[in-house]
Amino acid sequence: MVRKNELPACPVAVTVSLIGSKWKLLILRDLTAKVCRFNELKRSLVGVSHKMLAQSLRELETDGIVSRTVFEGKVPHVEYELTALGRSMDPILKAMAQWGEKYKKDNVLND
Repeated sequence: MVRKNELPACPVAVTVSLIGSKWKLLILRDLTAKVCRFNELKRSLVGVSHKMLAQSLRELETDGIVSRTVFEGKVPHVEYELTALGRSMDPILKAMAQWGEKYKKDNVLND
């Protein structure tokens, strides 16, 4: 978790500092729909490197937005899901999706 005195004064800047990267937003998009394993996220996020995905997930976990659960067994695996704090960002993601759809409809030329 980040210390309060390390956060920007502006609330929008706080949000951007936590989820403002392209990959973090797309990770949140995917985890809003379901719990995912690392490779599921990697396949979904076309162009993300292994290193960038791992780093983004670690940062989201550190900030309390994503939880990571390790399952031991013959084939150990890790699953990622949104925490309650992460799920509270759902309205933000929905608003971004609606805005993106409207932008595409109003500002993109049809071929």
